[in-house]
Amino acid sequence: MKRFLFCLSLTTAMAAAAPAQANFRCAERDLVVTRLAEKYGESFSGGGMVNAQQIYEVWASDAQGTWTILVTMPNGQSCIMAAGTDWRGALPTPEPEPAGIPG
Repeated sequence: MKRFLFCLSLTTAMAAAAPAQANFRCAERDLVVTRLAEKYGESFSGGGMVNAQQIYEVWASDAQGTWTILVTMPNGQSCIMAAGTDWRGALPTPEPEPAGIPG
């Protein structure tokens, strides 16, 4: 519920910051990532280019368990595509067992 309320308040702030924007889940990237960092302690966890027009990013907080997926366009606008809780980052790759001494 807290995550929903945050997204709602972020959406409201974004709407005020960009009243002409049709999709109010979008705002300048700096505003979006600053809010994610301040409110949830989220930081960049990974991402990549879809094409020359879209970069997808995953922002997450191991401490709070929240995550957000953003898409950023060349004009600097980022849109929240999905957000949630219970984040589990990549598990570490186990170290291989030492080889036994041939006997």
